[in-house]
Amino acid sequence: MENKQIVLDYIENEKYKYLEMSHQIHQRPELGNEEIFASRTLTETLTQHGFEVETNIAGHATGFIASYDSGQTGPTIGYLAEYDALPGLGHACGHNIIGTASTFAGIALKQVIDKVGGKVIVLGCPAEEGGENGSAKATYVKEGIIDDLDIALMVHPGNETYRTINTLAVDVLDVKFFGKSAHASENADEAKNALDAMISHFNGVAQLRQHIKSSQRVHGVILDGGQAANIIPDFTHARFYTRATSRHELDILTERVGQIAKGAALQTGCDYEFGPIQNGVNEFIKSSKLDDLFAKYATEMGEAVIDDDFGYGSTDTGNVSHVVPTIHPHIKIGSRNLVGHTHRFREAAASTHGDQALIRGAKILSLMGLELLTNQALFDEIIEQHQFIKGHKK
Repeated sequence: MENKQIVLDYIENEKYKYLEMSHQIHQRPELGNEEIFASRTLTETLTQHGFEVETNIAGHATGFIASYDSGQTGPTIGYLAEYDALPGLGHACGHNIIGTASTFAGIALKQVIDKVGGKVIVLGCPAEEGGENGSAKATYVKEGIIDDLDIALMVHPGNETYRTINTLAVDVLDVKFFGKSAHASENADEAKNALDAMISHFNGVAQLRQHIKSSQRVHGVILDGGQAANIIPDFTHARFYTRATSRHELDILTERVGQIAKGAALQTGCDYEFGPIQNGVNEFIKSSKLDDLFAKYATEMGEAVIDDDFGYGSTDTGNVSHVVPTIHPHIKIGSRNLVGHTHRFREAAASTHGDQALIRGAKILSLMGLELLTNQALFDEIIEQHQFIKGHKK
């Protein structure tokens, strides 16, 4: 109990510094892989508290690995920090809370780790929202960085407090058609219409939707459809998302969408390009025993943990869950009708309720880390369960 109280007292005594940090990040939103201010703010704080910090990780300039090793045997607890914002919306997914809470939890756990043993790592994870070279956690998995963790913890702001939910694997894809331009009323017979190719592709995708599972999704928008109505376009560009309940299913679905692009190019005589713009995101392998531990401390901190149908989303934290036991629960920052990626959610992420969630989230995460370091039987159960689920996953 003494160590637990040390952790809680530290958070209570230092909370206003971290709330200010969260608000500063909120006021200076930065897109994925451009989070210079947020990354610097978090790493400077971690350095000040004795963490060894590496930056510019695996091709992500704003990524970081901050570690503190007690020098004694014990598990390595990882905290996943996100801090990118949304285009045109700012921190409408509340990553200012995620990054700050994970950093705060790691530093709070460090206050006792020399007594209990083990290691704590705060992992700076840029571009969770995707985009060019997005979803850094997937890169970290490929580069073996996640292999250095035993457990990965984080908490996401939401409209209720609940355990990790199922997520979908997702690919983010660019489709481009290259034709030949001409004036639409003079020498159109010499043209190859890249817009016709794109329309054919969209129509093909619409027909494909009749023949995919109800849990699968394909959706896209045209980013460049030509510039003038009297000029036959020689270039068009669209972006598509494909989603499925598993990476295996998604690879098949993405391949089918790519074949439709090939067919559209053949129909119109155009050339085409089709492929991902970022890392693929995998579905979540849930660890119920680890989520139970979250629910235990969330309840202790005054949160009402509910079970309900919250639908599906996608997160590169799913990639991490394929390597080590991982959680991605939510903590309430507003009313039940609060929806992510909206202006209201952005305001909630810097509200009094959002601040309370950050402090409670840091307490929950740090106490989870402490118990995982000191309760060997529970730690072993969580590892064993995760390995079993991975081994039996189709």
